[in-house]
Amino acid sequence: MGLHHSNLPQDILAILRKGAVIPAHPLALDAKRKFDPVRQRALSRYYVDAGSGGLAVGVHTTQFAIRETGLYEPVLKAAANDAAAWTDRPLVMIAGVAGKTAQAVNEAVIARDLGYHAVLVSMGAMRGASGDELIAHCETIAREMPIIGFYMQTAVGGIDLDAAFWTRFAAIDNAIAIKVAPFNRYRTLDVIRGVVEARAEDRITLYTGNDDHIVADLATPFDIPRGNDMVRLRFRGGLLGHWSVWTRKAVELLDRIHAAIDAGEAIPAELMGLDARVTDCNAAFFDVANSFDGCIAGCHEVLRRQGLLDGIWCLDPEEGLSPGQAAEIDRIYAAHPDLADDDFVVANRERWLS
Repeated sequence: MGLHHSNLPQDILAILRKGAVIPAHPLALDAKRKFDPVRQRALSRYYVDAGSGGLAVGVHTTQFAIRETGLYEPVLKAAANDAAAWTDRPLVMIAGVAGKTAQAVNEAVIARDLGYHAVLVSMGAMRGASGDELIAHCETIAREMPIIGFYMQTAVGGIDLDAAFWTRFAAIDNAIAIKVAPFNRYRTLDVIRGVVEARAEDRITLYTGNDDHIVADLATPFDIPRGNDMVRLRFRGGLLGHWSVWTRKAVELLDRIHAAIDAGEAIPAELMGLDARVTDCNAAFFDVANSFDGCIAGCHEVLRRQGLLDGIWCLDPEEGLSPGQAAEIDRIYAAHPDLADDDFVVANRERWLS
Protein backbone atom coordinates (compact mmCIF):
# COMPACT_ATOMS: atom_id res chain seq x y z
CA MET A 1 0.00 0.00 0.00
CA GLY A 2 1.06 3.54 -0.57
CA LEU A 3 3.54 2.81 -3.35
CA HIS A 4 2.16 5.60 -5.52
CA HIS A 5 2.98 8.22 -2.94
CA SER A 6 6.53 8.36 -4.26
CA ASN A 7 4.94 10.15 -7.25
CA LEU A 8 4.40 13.10 -4.96
CA PRO A 9 7.57 15.11 -4.35
CA GLN A 10 8.72 14.55 -0.76
CA ASP A 11 8.61 18.26 0.09
CA ILE A 12 5.00 18.46 -1.12
CA LEU A 13 3.96 15.38 0.84
CA ALA A 14 5.68 16.81 3.94
CA ILE A 15 3.67 20.05 3.72
CA LEU A 16 0.42 18.14 3.29
CA ARG A 17 1.18 15.83 6.22
CA LYS A 18 2.29 18.59 8.59
CA GLY A 19 -0.91 20.44 7.83
CA ALA A 20 -1.39 23.70 5.99
CA VAL A 21 -3.73 26.52 5.20
CA ILE A 22 -5.05 25.73 1.71
CA PRO A 23 -7.45 28.42 0.48
CA ALA A 24 -10.15 27.43 -2.00
CA HIS A 25 -9.28 29.90 -4.76
CA PRO A 26 -12.11 32.21 -5.88
CA LEU A 27 -12.66 33.26 -9.49
CA ALA A 28 -11.97 36.88 -10.41
CA LEU A 29 -14.37 38.20 -13.05
CA ASP A 30 -14.83 41.62 -14.62
CA ALA A 31 -18.09 43.54 -14.97
CA LYS A 32 -18.92 41.52 -18.10
CA ARG A 33 -18.46 38.31 -16.09
CA LYS A 34 -15.36 37.46 -18.08
CA PHE A 35 -12.20 36.05 -16.49
CA ASP A 36 -9.97 38.79 -15.03
CA PRO A 37 -6.42 37.37 -15.10
CA VAL A 38 -4.83 40.37 -13.33
CA ARG A 39 -7.14 40.17 -10.31
CA GLN A 40 -6.88 36.39 -10.34
CA ARG A 41 -3.10 36.67 -10.21
CA ALA A 42 -3.35 39.19 -7.36
CA LEU A 43 -5.38 36.67 -5.34
CA SER A 44 -2.83 33.90 -5.94
CA ARG A 45 0.00 36.22 -4.87
CA TYR A 46 -1.97 37.22 -1.78
CA TYR A 47 -2.43 33.60 -0.71
CA VAL A 48 1.25 32.84 -1.30
CA ASP A 49 2.46 35.87 0.66
CA ALA A 50 -0.05 35.20 3.45
CA GLY A 51 1.80 31.92 4.05
CA SER A 52 -0.60 29.41 2.53
CA GLY A 53 0.79 25.90 2.13
CA GLY A 54 -0.96 25.43 -1.18
CA LEU A 55 -3.89 26.38 -3.35
CA ALA A 56 -7.09 24.52 -4.24
CA VAL A 57 -8.37 25.52 -7.66
CA GLY A 58 -11.45 24.47 -9.62
CA VAL A 59 -13.27 23.65 -6.39
CA HIS A 60 -16.65 24.89 -5.13
CA THR A 61 -15.38 28.39 -4.30
CA THR A 62 -13.93 28.70 -7.84
CA GLN A 63 -17.52 28.03 -9.07
CA PHE A 64 -18.36 24.69 -10.61
CA ALA A 65 -19.71 26.58 -13.66
CA ILE A 66 -16.15 27.20 -14.89
CA ARG A 67 -16.61 23.80 -16.55
CA GLU A 68 -19.51 24.91 -18.73
CA THR A 69 -17.87 28.23 -19.61
CA GLY A 70 -14.58 26.79 -20.87
CA LEU A 71 -12.61 28.24 -17.96
CA TYR A 72 -11.52 25.04 -16.20
CA GLU A 73 -8.13 24.69 -17.87
CA PRO A 74 -7.33 28.44 -18.13
CA VAL A 75 -8.09 29.01 -14.44
CA LEU A 76 -6.02 25.99 -13.33
CA LYS A 77 -3.18 27.07 -15.57
CA ALA A 78 -3.28 30.66 -14.29
CA ALA A 79 -3.00 29.60 -10.63
CA ALA A 80 -0.16 27.17 -11.32
CA ASN A 81 1.81 29.71 -13.36
CA ASP A 82 1.08 32.71 -11.14
CA ALA A 83 2.08 30.91 -7.94
CA ALA A 84 5.24 29.40 -9.46
CA ALA A 85 6.30 32.80 -10.83
CA TRP A 86 5.76 34.47 -7.46
CA THR A 87 7.60 32.11 -5.09
CA ASP A 88 10.31 29.45 -5.08
CA ARG A 89 8.91 27.67 -2.04
CA PRO A 90 6.98 24.45 -2.67
CA LEU A 91 3.19 24.74 -2.67
CA VAL A 92 0.68 21.90 -2.61
CA MET A 93 -1.38 22.44 -5.76
CA ILE A 94 -4.80 20.77 -5.62
CA ALA A 95 -7.35 20.73 -8.45
CA GLY A 96 -11.03 20.07 -7.98
CA VAL A 97 -12.51 17.37 -10.22
CA ALA A 98 -16.25 16.94 -10.65
CA GLY A 99 -18.86 15.18 -12.75
CA LYS A 100 -19.28 11.55 -13.70
CA THR A 101 -16.21 9.32 -13.97
CA ALA A 102 -15.20 10.17 -17.54
CA GLN A 103 -15.36 13.91 -16.88
CA ALA A 104 -13.55 13.64 -13.54
CA VAL A 105 -10.77 11.54 -15.08
CA ASN A 106 -10.42 14.02 -17.95
CA GLU A 107 -10.11 16.87 -15.45
CA ALA A 108 -7.54 14.89 -13.42
CA VAL A 109 -5.42 14.44 -16.55
CA ILE A 110 -5.63 18.19 -17.30
CA ALA A 111 -4.54 18.95 -13.73
CA ARG A 112 -1.68 16.44 -13.89
CA ASP A 113 -0.43 17.91 -17.16
CA LEU A 114 -0.44 21.38 -15.58
CA GLY A 115 1.74 20.17 -12.69
CA TYR A 116 -0.88 19.81 -9.96
CA HIS A 117 -0.12 17.34 -7.18
CA ALA A 118 -3.52 15.94 -6.22
CA VAL A 119 -7.21 16.23 -7.03
CA LEU A 120 -10.14 16.87 -4.71
CA VAL A 121 -12.95 14.55 -5.77
CA SER A 122 -16.38 16.20 -5.69
CA MET A 123 -19.01 13.48 -6.07
CA GLY A 124 -22.24 15.49 -6.17
CA ALA A 125 -22.87 14.39 -9.77
CA MET A 126 -22.81 10.75 -8.61
CA ARG A 127 -25.92 11.14 -6.44
CA GLY A 128 -27.89 7.88 -6.49
CA ALA A 129 -24.81 5.75 -7.22
CA SER A 130 -24.10 2.74 -4.98
CA GLY A 131 -21.17 2.61 -2.58
CA ASP A 132 -19.43 0.22 -4.97
CA GLU A 133 -19.89 2.66 -7.84
CA LEU A 134 -18.59 5.59 -5.79
CA ILE A 135 -15.49 3.63 -4.75
CA ALA A 136 -14.90 2.51 -8.36
CA HIS A 137 -15.20 6.17 -9.40
CA CYS A 138 -12.54 7.21 -6.86
CA GLU A 139 -10.25 4.29 -7.74
CA THR A 140 -10.42 5.16 -11.45
CA ILE A 141 -9.41 8.77 -10.78
CA ALA A 142 -6.68 7.58 -8.39
CA ARG A 143 -5.03 5.73 -11.27
CA GLU A 144 -4.32 9.15 -12.80
CA MET A 145 -3.59 11.32 -9.76
CA PRO A 146 -3.30 11.17 -5.97
CA ILE A 147 -6.81 11.83 -4.67
CA ILE A 148 -8.26 13.76 -1.76
CA GLY A 149 -11.68 12.63 -0.56
CA PHE A 150 -14.38 15.24 -0.06
CA TYR A 151 -17.32 14.83 2.30
CA MET A 152 -19.43 17.76 1.11
CA GLN A 153 -22.38 18.93 3.16
CA THR A 154 -25.74 17.92 1.71
CA ALA A 155 -27.01 21.54 1.78
CA VAL A 156 -24.77 22.35 -1.22
CA GLY A 157 -25.17 19.08 -3.09
CA GLY A 158 -23.16 16.52 -1.15
CA ILE A 159 -24.08 12.86 -0.63
CA ASP A 160 -24.43 11.09 2.72
CA LEU A 161 -21.43 8.76 3.07
CA ASP A 162 -21.19 6.36 6.01
CA ALA A 163 -18.17 5.07 7.94
CA ALA A 164 -18.09 1.94 5.76
CA PHE A 165 -17.62 4.11 2.67
CA TRP A 166 -14.76 6.01 4.28
CA THR A 167 -13.11 2.77 5.38
CA ARG A 168 -13.06 1.67 1.76
CA PHE A 169 -11.97 5.09 0.52
CA ALA A 170 -9.10 5.24 3.01
CA ALA A 171 -7.85 1.89 1.70
CA ILE A 172 -7.42 3.23 -1.85
CA ASP A 173 -3.73 3.08 -2.64
CA ASN A 174 -3.38 6.59 -3.99
CA ALA A 175 -5.69 8.37 -1.53
CA ILE A 176 -3.64 10.86 0.49
CA ALA A 177 -6.11 13.06 2.40
CA ILE A 178 -9.77 13.73 3.09
CA LYS A 179 -11.48 17.11 3.24
CA VAL A 180 -14.15 16.61 5.89
CA ALA A 181 -16.97 19.09 5.31
CA PRO A 182 -20.38 17.65 6.18
CA PHE A 183 -20.97 20.48 8.73
CA ASN A 184 -22.10 17.73 11.08
CA ARG A 185 -20.29 16.23 14.09
CA TYR A 186 -21.72 12.73 13.64
CA ARG A 187 -20.72 12.53 9.99
CA THR A 188 -17.32 14.01 10.75
CA LEU A 189 -16.78 11.13 13.18
CA ASP A 190 -17.85 8.66 10.49
CA VAL A 191 -14.90 9.77 8.35
CA ILE A 192 -12.43 9.51 11.21
CA ARG A 193 -13.75 6.08 12.23
CA GLY A 194 -13.36 4.94 8.63
CA VAL A 195 -9.72 6.03 8.48
CA VAL A 196 -8.98 4.24 11.75
CA GLU A 197 -10.83 1.10 10.64
CA ALA A 198 -8.75 1.06 7.43
CA ARG A 199 -5.55 1.46 9.49
CA ALA A 200 -4.82 4.39 7.22
CA GLU A 201 -4.08 7.04 9.84
CA ASP A 202 -0.45 7.36 8.65
CA ARG A 203 -1.42 7.64 4.97
CA ILE A 204 -4.55 9.79 5.06
CA THR A 205 -4.22 13.34 6.37
CA LEU A 206 -7.42 14.95 7.64
CA TYR A 207 -8.26 18.46 6.46
CA THR A 208 -11.20 20.34 7.85
CA GLY A 209 -13.79 21.83 5.53
CA ASN A 210 -16.24 22.24 8.40
CA ASP A 211 -16.51 26.02 8.25
CA ASP A 212 -18.85 25.93 11.25
CA HIS A 213 -16.14 24.44 13.51
CA ILE A 214 -12.74 25.31 12.02
CA VAL A 215 -10.87 26.00 15.25
CA ALA A 216 -12.47 23.13 17.15
CA ASP A 217 -11.60 20.66 14.39
CA LEU A 218 -7.97 21.79 14.38
CA ALA A 219 -7.56 21.86 18.16
CA THR A 220 -9.45 18.71 19.16
CA PRO A 221 -7.82 15.29 19.51
CA PHE A 222 -10.14 12.61 18.13
CA ASP A 223 -9.74 9.38 20.11
CA ILE A 224 -11.14 6.35 18.28
CA PRO A 225 -11.03 2.81 19.72
CA ARG A 226 -9.60 0.04 17.54
CA GLY A 227 -9.50 -3.37 19.17
CA ASN A 228 -7.81 -2.83 22.53
CA ASP A 229 -6.05 0.33 21.36
CA MET A 230 -7.06 3.97 21.32
CA VAL A 231 -6.02 5.74 18.14
CA ARG A 232 -5.67 9.51 18.28
CA LEU A 233 -6.22 11.45 15.07
CA ARG A 234 -6.08 15.16 14.42
CA PHE A 235 -7.10 17.48 11.66
CA ARG A 236 -3.78 18.84 10.49
CA GLY A 237 -4.97 21.68 8.29
CA GLY A 238 -7.88 23.15 6.40
CA LEU A 239 -8.96 23.29 2.78
CA LEU A 240 -11.54 25.99 3.07
CA GLY A 241 -13.50 28.55 1.11
CA HIS A 242 -13.57 30.51 4.36
CA TRP A 243 -9.78 30.76 4.20
CA SER A 244 -9.98 32.53 0.81
CA VAL A 245 -10.47 35.67 2.93
CA TRP A 246 -8.51 37.01 5.91
CA THR A 247 -5.95 34.37 4.93
CA ARG A 248 -2.99 35.88 6.79
CA LYS A 249 -4.91 35.52 10.07
CA ALA A 250 -5.83 31.94 9.19
CA VAL A 251 -2.13 31.11 8.77
CA GLU A 252 -1.32 32.68 12.15
CA LEU A 253 -4.20 30.74 13.75
CA LEU A 254 -3.03 27.37 12.41
CA ASP A 255 0.56 28.15 13.42
CA ARG A 256 -0.58 28.89 16.99
CA ILE A 257 -2.55 25.66 17.21
CA HIS A 258 0.30 23.58 15.76
CA ALA A 259 2.79 25.19 18.15
CA ALA A 260 0.70 24.30 21.20
CA ILE A 261 0.12 20.71 20.03
CA ASP A 262 3.78 20.19 19.06
CA ALA A 263 4.88 21.47 22.49
CA GLY A 264 2.47 19.05 24.16
CA GLU A 265 0.59 21.93 25.74
CA ALA A 266 -3.11 22.36 26.34
CA ILE A 267 -4.74 24.71 23.83
CA PRO A 268 -5.31 28.02 25.67
CA ALA A 269 -8.94 28.81 26.40
CA GLU A 270 -8.80 32.09 24.49
CA LEU A 271 -7.60 30.20 21.42
CA MET A 272 -10.44 27.69 21.80
CA GLY A 273 -12.75 30.69 22.23
CA LEU A 274 -11.87 31.73 18.68
CA ASP A 275 -13.97 28.80 17.45
CA ALA A 276 -17.19 30.71 18.17
CA ARG A 277 -15.79 33.95 16.73
CA VAL A 278 -14.55 32.37 13.50
CA THR A 279 -17.89 30.57 13.13
CA ASP A 280 -19.68 33.90 13.63
CA CYS A 281 -17.60 35.36 10.79
CA ASN A 282 -18.39 32.36 8.64
CA ALA A 283 -22.12 32.79 9.19
CA ALA A 284 -21.89 36.18 7.48
CA PHE A 285 -19.45 35.25 4.70
CA PHE A 286 -21.25 32.00 3.85
CA ASP A 287 -24.78 33.39 4.19
CA VAL A 288 -25.97 30.76 6.62
CA ALA A 289 -29.19 32.73 7.17
CA ASN A 290 -30.16 31.97 3.57
CA SER A 291 -29.01 28.35 3.27
CA PHE A 292 -25.59 29.36 1.87
CA ASP A 293 -27.07 31.06 -1.23
CA GLY A 294 -24.55 33.89 -1.00
CA CYS A 295 -21.53 31.88 0.12
CA ILE A 296 -19.36 32.65 -2.93
CA ALA A 297 -20.53 36.25 -3.28
CA GLY A 298 -19.88 36.76 0.45
CA CYS A 299 -16.22 35.80 0.10
CA HIS A 300 -16.01 38.00 -3.01
CA GLU A 301 -17.49 40.90 -1.02
CA VAL A 302 -14.74 40.73 1.61
CA LEU A 303 -12.07 40.67 -1.12
CA ARG A 304 -13.84 43.56 -2.87
CA ARG A 305 -13.83 45.64 0.31
CA GLN A 306 -10.11 44.96 0.58
CA GLY A 307 -9.54 46.12 -3.00
CA LEU A 308 -8.39 42.74 -4.27
CA LEU A 309 -11.48 42.17 -6.41
CA ASP A 310 -13.18 44.80 -8.55
CA GLY A 311 -16.68 43.50 -7.82
CA ILE A 312 -18.54 40.45 -6.57
CA TRP A 313 -19.63 39.13 -9.98
CA CYS A 314 -20.25 35.39 -10.30
CA LEU A 315 -20.63 33.40 -13.52
CA ASP A 316 -24.33 33.00 -12.74
CA PRO A 317 -25.94 36.47 -12.93
CA GLU A 318 -28.49 35.30 -10.33
CA GLU A 319 -25.74 34.66 -7.79
CA GLY A 320 -24.96 37.55 -5.44
CA LEU A 321 -25.29 38.74 -1.88
CA SER A 322 -28.53 37.84 -0.12
CA PRO A 323 -30.74 40.52 1.45
CA GLY A 324 -29.14 41.53 4.73
CA GLN A 325 -25.82 39.79 4.01
CA ALA A 326 -23.83 43.01 3.49
CA ALA A 327 -25.10 44.28 6.84
CA GLU A 328 -24.01 41.00 8.46
CA ILE A 329 -20.51 41.46 7.00
CA ASP A 330 -20.52 45.02 8.40
CA ARG A 331 -21.39 43.54 11.79
CA ILE A 332 -18.53 41.02 11.56
CA TYR A 333 -16.00 43.70 10.66
CA ALA A 334 -17.08 45.72 13.69
CA ALA A 335 -17.23 42.74 16.06
CA HIS A 336 -14.02 40.93 15.09
CA PRO A 337 -11.55 43.48 13.68
CA ASP A 338 -8.60 41.47 15.03
CA LEU A 339 -9.55 38.54 12.77
CA ALA A 340 -9.34 40.67 9.60
CA ASP A 341 -6.08 41.04 7.69
CA ASP A 342 -6.89 44.37 6.02
CA ASP A 343 -3.59 45.93 7.17
CA PHE A 344 -1.64 43.13 5.51
CA VAL A 345 -3.63 43.50 2.30
CA VAL A 346 -3.30 47.30 2.20
CA ALA A 347 0.48 47.04 2.65
CA ASN A 348 0.87 44.65 -0.29
CA ARG A 349 -2.09 45.14 -2.61
CA GLU A 350 -0.38 47.38 -5.17
CA ARG A 351 2.46 44.88 -5.52
CA TRP A 352 0.02 41.98 -6.02
CA LEU A 353 -1.95 43.92 -8.64
CA SER A 354 1.16 45.08 -10.51
